[in-house]
Amino acid sequence: MNDLVRRYASTNVPRYTSYPTAADFTATVTAGQHAAWLRELDAGESVSVYLHVPYCREICLYCGCNTKMAVRDSAIDIYRRALEAEIDLVTGLIETKPRIARLHWGGGTPSILGPRGLRSVVAAIRRRFSFDTSFEHAIELDPRRVTPDLAGALGELGITRASLGVQDIDPLVQAAIGRIQPLKVVEAATGQLRSAGITSLNFDLMYGLPLQTVESVRKTCNLVAALAPDRISCFGYAHLPRLKANQRRIDEEKLPTQDQRIDQAEVIAETLIRHGYLKIGIDHFAKPGDALARAAAGGKLHRNFQGYTDDPSRVLIGLGASSISSFPDGFVQNIADVPRYVRAIDAGSLASARGCGLDEGDRQRARIIERLMCDFAVDLDAIAPDVDFSEELSALAPLELGELIEVHGRKLTVTNAGRAIVRVVAAAFDTYRRRQATQFSNAI
Repeated sequence: MNDLVRRYASTNVPRYTSYPTAADFTATVTAGQHAAWLRELDAGESVSVYLHVPYCREICLYCGCNTKMAVRDSAIDIYRRALEAEIDLVTGLIETKPRIARLHWGGGTPSILGPRGLRSVVAAIRRRFSFDTSFEHAIELDPRRVTPDLAGALGELGITRASLGVQDIDPLVQAAIGRIQPLKVVEAATGQLRSAGITSLNFDLMYGLPLQTVESVRKTCNLVAALAPDRISCFGYAHLPRLKANQRRIDEEKLPTQDQRIDQAEVIAETLIRHGYLKIGIDHFAKPGDALARAAAGGKLHRNFQGYTDDPSRVLIGLGASSISSFPDGFVQNIADVPRYVRAIDAGSLASARGCGLDEGDRQRARIIERLMCDFAVDLDAIAPDVDFSEELSALAPLELGELIEVHGRKLTVTNAGRAIVRVVAAAFDTYRRRQATQFSNAI
C-alpha cells in the first residue's frame, strides 16, 4: 500500500451506510413527520423491514451496537410485546397492506427472544404484511447461542440467511475482547443451521482488535474459509471509548497501530480472494455465484444500514429501539433508550426521536456517495448535471495527483490503489461533514 494511502488511512470519516449519516440526525423530524411519510408510501412498491432486539446475555468489550445486557427475562418479554405493538401501530398508518421484500433481524442478539418469542413476532408481521415471492428473511446470530432447537425453529420460520458474529478465532484475541468462542462452537452452529435448511450463511470478522497480528488474522481467514460461508463481512474495529463504556475495558496498549491495521486488512483480502471469494466494496466478500457478487458485477449493488446489499427497496421500515427507517424524503430514528421506547409505544405513539429530511441536493449527493462506495466510480453528470462540484473536485486534487483517483471531465474513478480509502473520497461530497469528526472511525 502506498504512502499516501497510509497517510489518509487514519482520517476519521463515516462508513456511509446512509447519507446524511445518523450523526447528522436532529430532533426536527418528529413523530408527525414520521407518520406522514408512512401514509405517503406507494402501495405498489415493496418495502424492507428491520427488527432491532437490543439485548444480549453479556456485552462484548469491542461492541459498538445499541444493546444492553439482559438481566431479567421479563424485560425481554416486555420489549417483545412493545415490538409487536409497534408493528400494529406503524402498519395502521399505511393505507394498504404493505408488501415485504426483505426482513432483517439485528441486535443485540435477536435469538434472545427464544423460539416462542420469535414465532410471536413473525406472526405479528404476517398479520400486517404480505410477502414478495422473492422474500428474503435474515437474522444476525451469536454462534455461542445457536442450538439444534433454535436452528430448527429458525428454519420453520422461513429464515433464508443467517449472519454469524465470528469476529476472530484466535483464543488470545477472544480473551482480550471478552468473547470466548472456540472454533468448534462456530463449526457446530454452522452445521446446525445448514441441517435446518438455512444454507445461506454470512460470517462477520473484524480486524484492528487487541492482540491481532497479520499472522493471526490470516489463520482466522483460513479457518473461516474452510467452513465455506457464502459471504464474509470484515470490519475494522472502531475504538470509541468516549461513546461506548464497554470499550473502556479494552487495553489500548494491545491495540494494533494504524500501519498494522492496514496490513491486517490487506492480508484478509489476499487470503479470502485466494480461497475463491470476490471482494465486494470495501469490506464484504462473496462467492462468485452469490447474489451480492452478481449485484456488484451488474452495477446493482446498494448500501444501507446493514452494509452492502442487493436490496433495491427505497423504503426501509425500522422497528424497535434505535432502529432507523428510510423513506424517499428522509430518515427517522426511534428512541434508543429501551424503557422510553416501550413507554412511547404503550402510549400509542410512534417512538420517533430524531431524523433528517432530504431535499433534491441531498438525494443527489446520496446517490453519488453510494455509487462511489459500491462501484468506486461515479458520473456526476448522470446524477446531478446542473450542480457545480468544482469545490469537491478541487479538494480531491491531492488524491488525483497521487493517482488514487482519476478525473475525466465529471467522471470520477477511484483507482485500485485508492479503493481502501474510498470513504475519504466520498466524504468530499458530504456537506454535513463537521470540523470535529472524531465520532467516526478511521478510514481503514
